[in-house]
Amino acid sequence: MPIRQLPEDLINRIAAGEVVERPASVVKELVENAIDAGASRIVVTTAAGGKGLIRIEDDGHGMDRADLVLSVERHATSKLSEDELDDIRTLGFRGEALASIGSVAELSIASRTAQADSGLRLEVRNGVRSGPVPQAMNRGTIVEVKNLFAKVPARLKFLKSDRAEAGAITDVVKRLAMANPAVHFVLNGSDRTASNWPAVSGAGALQARLGQVIGDDFARNAVTLATSRHGVVVAGLAGLPTYTRANSLSQFYFVNGRSVRDKVLVGAIRAAYADYTFRDRFPVVALYIAVDPGEVDVNVHPAKAELRFRDAGAVRSAVIRAIGEALTAAGFKASATVAEDVLGAFTAPAYESAEAPAFRAPEQASAWGGSSMRAAPDNAWASPRLDGFTEPSARVEAEPSPAFAEYPLGTARAQLFDNFIIAQNGEGLLLVDQHAAHERLVYERFKAQLASGPVPSQAQLIPLVIELPEEDCARLEEAAPELERFGLYLERFGPRAIAVRETPALLGNSDIDGLVRDVADGLAEWDSIAAVSDRMEAIIARMACHGSVRSGRRLRVDEMNALLRDMETTPHSGQCIHGRPTYVELKQKDIERLFGRSR
Repeated sequence: MPIRQLPEDLINRIAAGEVVERPASVVKELVENAIDAGASRIVVTTAAGGKGLIRIEDDGHGMDRADLVLSVERHATSKLSEDELDDIRTLGFRGEALASIGSVAELSIASRTAQADSGLRLEVRNGVRSGPVPQAMNRGTIVEVKNLFAKVPARLKFLKSDRAEAGAITDVVKRLAMANPAVHFVLNGSDRTASNWPAVSGAGALQARLGQVIGDDFARNAVTLATSRHGVVVAGLAGLPTYTRANSLSQFYFVNGRSVRDKVLVGAIRAAYADYTFRDRFPVVALYIAVDPGEVDVNVHPAKAELRFRDAGAVRSAVIRAIGEALTAAGFKASATVAEDVLGAFTAPAYESAEAPAFRAPEQASAWGGSSMRAAPDNAWASPRLDGFTEPSARVEAEPSPAFAEYPLGTARAQLFDNFIIAQNGEGLLLVDQHAAHERLVYERFKAQLASGPVPSQAQLIPLVIELPEEDCARLEEAAPELERFGLYLERFGPRAIAVRETPALLGNSDIDGLVRDVADGLAEWDSIAAVSDRMEAIIARMACHGSVRSGRRLRVDEMNALLRDMETTPHSGQCIHGRPTYVELKQKDIERLFGRSR
């Protein structure tokens, strides 16, 4: 078959396959055009998941007759003043969206400038243009797309259900609203519940818009990002480590006002939270990056959903540092959702009427003042026996000094099950996991000592000999020089034994046998001795776990209060190294609500 020049209509339909993937793609392109036109209010209306109708109305600058006619031509744009792609400051720049949409749907555009007496309306039906004709309207532009892919059944059958497509449109508009807090967004239609996000301005505009779109819950449980490093400005909100989700759908990335997906940013978020969250949990983040437009290439994806940084390392380090500093500044703060989960676990006890406290009614006195009342038995007023309360499960110490109530984590009141500290501050009650909290404290001390040099060690009076499989002994022997940085000095002691001569001073009298076996397991898993230095956090985490206060250990009241004070001064102490919360705080009003006193 000879080579031939394709007709214009077929070229447009091929281009539409790259730009118009689904109804959400149409909404994205049209709303971006409205934002570039300086709109302050954008209304998005859909029907049948966008397959039946997409209507975008804005109050932007509008277009005159010449611009309106040219707007539906391929590669016609007003957003490139020069023929350069190195300094793109608008969301759109290719000039092919309207032509692509018009080739696979019924497209109509009505627009009016501030100087015009009336608007103009132009239609494109499956690639064929008609108009423009006069249209009565206010300043701005109204774009309607009907019967998307109706003439391209092969594309139509690959679309999902109306509900799924409507959900994709909602996600697109949410991201655009998050990136543009100064624009008022309205999303409605017959296939959805209406959403209205008024414009916000001022110092707290970004946080206010995120509260509108994601929810106030996120804003309350997040830290503010505001740093600049190597020409990279990082802003936004990062959720506390204890405020996570089961997937990454609640992670939002914006570069120069554009919503993107980028492996560099995803990796930076994962690295920033590596010390604080479970592997299968994802923090909630709204990350805004501002860089020089010349330092980023946005022309690497047909839908402009991906980009490429010229200096990806600088961006990654700036993001990691911004999140690290913000989480460190948050100190021991934990998310409020932890307390809400605890409250949800409480249920009021239900007693059947037969189990109600039973007592004998006193007999009536005689008419002459004498009493025929018999003495009630000792257990006449006794309540039914409650299982679990026959033996003490908590140990209460003497009343502590009132000065401790001034501290954020309060003063220790009791120890429950030899593992949980009950404390009280001026606002409510706290339940602290002593092992998880101390584990974080030891971990942070390890990191600080390792950053300033080798971890101090203490010699064993008599070296501890641990019997291990020969292959584990070989791995430990090979890794011994690296492990000395962590304060752990090991020597081979025969073919199947290791002698421990010095241990990290921070660990004290901890489970050294278990620690060495854990390190041996880690070396077998990593399958490389060179990985020891790369796995510094994992090595420290294993040591911290074995060097912390164990569950089941009884603490004196001064030890419990000392632990609370250390938590207040140690960054990230609101969660353990595995991502679990170290304490739960119940406000007084929460406790009163459990007993129905707030009704």
